[in-house]
Amino acid sequence: MQNLRLMLQNVPLLTISSLGGLLLYTTGISIAWLLGSLFTASIISLILKPGGKTSRTNKGIHPYWRQIGQAILGIQLGQNLHFSSLNTFEDHFILISLMLMMSIAVALLSGMMLWHFSKASMITCLFGTTPGGMSAMPAIAEEAGANALVVSLIQTIRILFVIGTVPFIAGKVNNQLHINLPDSNHSNLEYFPLLWTILLIIGSIIGAEMGKRLKLPAPWLVGSMIGASISQLIITYFYKNDAFPFWPHIIVILAQVLIGASIGFQVKKEMFRGLGRIIYGGLATSFLMVTVMAIFSIWISKITKIPLVTCLLAFAPGGVAEMASTSMALNADSTFVVTVQSLRLIAVLILMPAMLKFISLQAPIKTHQ
Repeated sequence: MQNLRLMLQNVPLLTISSLGGLLLYTTGISIAWLLGSLFTASIISLILKPGGKTSRTNKGIHPYWRQIGQAILGIQLGQNLHFSSLNTFEDHFILISLMLMMSIAVALLSGMMLWHFSKASMITCLFGTTPGGMSAMPAIAEEAGANALVVSLIQTIRILFVIGTVPFIAGKVNNQLHINLPDSNHSNLEYFPLLWTILLIIGSIIGAEMGKRLKLPAPWLVGSMIGASISQLIITYFYKNDAFPFWPHIIVILAQVLIGASIGFQVKKEMFRGLGRIIYGGLATSFLMVTVMAIFSIWISKITKIPLVTCLLAFAPGGVAEMASTSMALNADSTFVVTVQSLRLIAVLILMPAMLKFISLQAPIKTHQ
């Protein structure tokens, strides 16, 4: 009951954030609802005083809102799951694996550069530039002895930079700046389509719970996608007819608003106090990572014949949910994007903590933030 009350208290903030998405949508910019909500929420978060009447958790609005957004996105992806995308990954497994290792190497190089530029400790800089997610990396970093606040700041800067640049680049490449609306068949409110939708939701919840138990990255997205796709396969196997679940496009817009606002409300004034060099360094390393991975994405696209927009989103140093949402808006291969982003996240969360701690122990001691 307390969680529900806290969530309801966030509704006005989410509504105002969505107005930013609506405003940006009128300009015809790709993934406008996500970007507009994110930037509006960031501004609100910087203006509001901590502990005000609008109750929020220490990490922003209630985490259930982000999980709901990820679950909706997972259901959407599950409906559009194409096994040809997994075949593409299998055909180019070695090359894609090399790209993932390259992205991690670029992140380590960026961390070393930030360490030399700033006064933060090496382990803090390395955890900050490693693309493992704004929620996961600070917690892991704190356990390893890094400054969790600085790690959160660097991670936030990178995510904001990626979301603010990669969708525009990918949109130009794709020559498609408007969000694709699904066929009208998806929104016909009839008995079977509504039942279909309920079964997809049940499947996604089961998938998300299994994802949490199996420690999958972003379980409410990846687990939900797997659960919804299995439900989709079972339904289409027994009901071979020209029908679709009830899934109006406004539901996808809601997911973008919830994800964007959840990221935006994690921005706090405390992040920017006395950390000027960290901020400039974070922007510089973010630019380096995006640029290098964009160049390699062009190379991968030419070799594998995978569309460039899909490669840009799959290898971008962003989050799984954010890049998945962008891939849907740009009509890219969302299954391939989620697969690659998830594999990198798994590799980062499993391998990097011990590796980063070992590297930092070999480094000369510097003044910690």
